[in-house]
Amino acid sequence: MTLNLTLDPTETDPLFLQIAVRVRSAIASGGIAAGARLPSARALAAQLGVARGTVDAAYALLAGEGAVVTHGSGGTRAAGADGSRIEAVAHTPDMFAEARAPKRAGPLPFQMGLPALDAFPRKLWSALTVQTSRSEQATDLAGVDPTGVPALREAIAAYLGVARGIRCSAEQVLITAGFQGALALVRHVLLRPGDPVWMEDPGYYMTRQALEAAGVRVVPIRVDRDGLRVSSGITTAPKAKLAVVTPTHQCPTGVALTLPRRMELLAWAGDAGSWVLEDDYDSEFRYVGRPLPSLKSLDRGQRVLYAGTFSKVLFPALRLGYLVVPPELAMAFARASSLISMGQPALEQRVAAAFMRKGHFARHIRRMRILYGERRKALAAALEAALGSRVSVEMAAGGMHLLVRFPGGENDAVLVKRAAVAGLAPSALSSMTMAHDQGQGLLLGFTNIAVEDAPAMTARLAAALA
Repeated sequence: MTLNLTLDPTETDPLFLQIAVRVRSAIASGGIAAGARLPSARALAAQLGVARGTVDAAYALLAGEGAVVTHGSGGTRAAGADGSRIEAVAHTPDMFAEARAPKRAGPLPFQMGLPALDAFPRKLWSALTVQTSRSEQATDLAGVDPTGVPALREAIAAYLGVARGIRCSAEQVLITAGFQGALALVRHVLLRPGDPVWMEDPGYYMTRQALEAAGVRVVPIRVDRDGLRVSSGITTAPKAKLAVVTPTHQCPTGVALTLPRRMELLAWAGDAGSWVLEDDYDSEFRYVGRPLPSLKSLDRGQRVLYAGTFSKVLFPALRLGYLVVPPELAMAFARASSLISMGQPALEQRVAAAFMRKGHFARHIRRMRILYGERRKALAAALEAALGSRVSVEMAAGGMHLLVRFPGGENDAVLVKRAAVAGLAPSALSSMTMAHDQGQGLLLGFTNIAVEDAPAMTARLAAALA
């Protein structure tokens, strides 16, 4: 069908939002019948004299709100007459609402923290699940060790010895419900309400919220180009009970904690009798230079607890992570595991153990490192081509996201809201800061944006931010 639309370039709303509002209004009024096929993005763009990405952004917004339904080769069709939310969504105060919305299939463009779900070997994983399930005995159904299935703990200990230089026994490894599960154990065993805890500023907001929920006193410590400023922490809270750090690839700035700072942090922990929780969330993915050693591999005084996760390497729905604790704490953490969770599902643990034992884990990481390097480079080039001097793209040596800054000082929280309306999910750098301003910027996950899709996705982002 042909849509009779007129756009007003003098309106403050961007063109893609004007298109979405007019189409939604036509559906609500009956001007477009339920089930009617809409023009293709290319055809409507030619009719209106706008870029195809502008129409793509409008259609993505309408699809996300349920006003239209995409049918692949069947085109885009009107879903029905229920519709009056476009204006409300445009001013939503919740920047994470789109990321949480269950109605969307698959990851949102630019969403952080997700591995390449399109590249995960699902058939192989399914085959291992079937094999593992068939081999289970009746006794395997009775219960699970709260600290984790021994086969997985042994596989993790062996992997860390080779990949991260960490010497540990399987008895020091506890299987957790991702990083949050590891943090819950650390809080239960080591912290009491009111205890001061160092946290990087900026830092991961869910870590901060989890610590605050436990009643501890979060002490924000500035991050600079060398990572956590240990001297600032010693000045501010010299007797802090714990420091939570991301030394290999700081979240979210991407800087690495330098060797002098690492040694300074370990020396402080030893002298103060404090602990360090190393969140090594995506160290597998480094694209420039040699892999950095873990902080735990330098820990001679046994003050570092090391947390890793399968969410970034395999897939988040697995909900498996691990925590390596010093030998003297192994018994206390095992006791806490039995009190808090009674362990994680055994079948998934056994499948993950088989995946590692048969060599699939190491091969998958190598493939993803190459794939992410290509996608990272393609997105950076597309951003510079589409946004030019408006942005500065900061490419850290590793990680799964890019940091894009706006020299003009544009408000990143406002930009995130505009992007959310267009069905995109960047994160605002300012939302992760506590006491130390790090400027404005957008954090863009690149792992789920294919090389060939980078220009189109960037065009959608540019239209949304206009």
